[in-house]
Amino acid sequence: MTRIAAVHGALAPHQHSQHDLTDTVARSCLPAGADRRVLDRLHRGARVTTRHTALPLDRYGALQDFGAVNDVFIETAVPLGAEAVTGALDAAGFSPRDVDLLMFTSVTGIAAPSVDARLVGRLGLRPDVKRVPVFGLGCVAGAAGIARLHDYLLGHPDDVAVLLSVELCSLTFQRDDPSTANLVASGLFGDGAAAVVACGARRRATGPAVVSTRSHLYPGTEHVMGWDITGSGFRIVLDASVPDVVRKNLAEDVDGFLAGHGLGREDITAWVCHPGGPKVLEAIEEVLALPPGALDLTWRSLAAVGNLSSSSVLHVLRDTLEQRPPPAGTAGLLLAMGPGFCSELVLLRW
Repeated sequence: MTRIAAVHGALAPHQHSQHDLTDTVARSCLPAGADRRVLDRLHRGARVTTRHTALPLDRYGALQDFGAVNDVFIETAVPLGAEAVTGALDAAGFSPRDVDLLMFTSVTGIAAPSVDARLVGRLGLRPDVKRVPVFGLGCVAGAAGIARLHDYLLGHPDDVAVLLSVELCSLTFQRDDPSTANLVASGLFGDGAAAVVACGARRRATGPAVVSTRSHLYPGTEHVMGWDITGSGFRIVLDASVPDVVRKNLAEDVDGFLAGHGLGREDITAWVCHPGGPKVLEAIEEVLALPPGALDLTWRSLAAVGNLSSSSVLHVLRDTLEQRPPPAGTAGLLLAMGPGFCSELVLLRW
């Protein structure tokens, strides 16, 4: 089986309290003298304490168009991604030249050459490393990326594969958009990165094994989450129906997936869940009837760094490995949801 040898998280360099971020959004997004009670309520409701940003807060106002914003994405994503990959390889005991596949995912910026290409020489990866840049999966990409590494390693059991996620969500904030979706996003999302090192069956490695994966698109939900691409960059699409989509679909998906492996929810000793936001997490806890504390690490990650899009579930996986490793031989479920609207499930065995 594929084994997850190491996970390493990294955060953008500038840390801020939620209060300071709310004040910044009020100044840059709301009309002068406007009532900010709705903004304050939305930001309090995000249950986020601190977040990290790619730039100091006073520099965002100078970014006048999408080109300037995307330049900052590239300038920040490359060193932050290098930090995440280096940390994961060191933790796994591999060198950069051991890497056979590098998958890169982000939904907050674009680059050609892609960020993964820019990292090959910087990190000392082999020139023949296989590269797979992925755009568009959004929050689900951390889980989907592990699933696709697993697919690759089933056919290449001697190989080492790395998934890198870099998400600089602060660069997508729209200063001229007082919509509820933009205000919610401005209180929820943060900037960070994470890297996963996975090994094929013939490689000696410790860590949880990937047993199986499942992807599921929900027809007719394309409007629920995503981007509108505008001259000023990525404008958030975030419908209030997301928790209802979770309630309608997730339990059946999880139960069917687990049943195919002779398991039920009661057999899962670790729920590694993407911190999509309080209403989404409450919907997950409710519809899966999870025991108290099952998502504690997810809630803590949300409070400490916000929603890091595709990087978030990887941070929760790292915290699970370091802080709450389940008993050997037991099952865990890693899950995330994102644009499409879709879910990705990854069955783990410790």
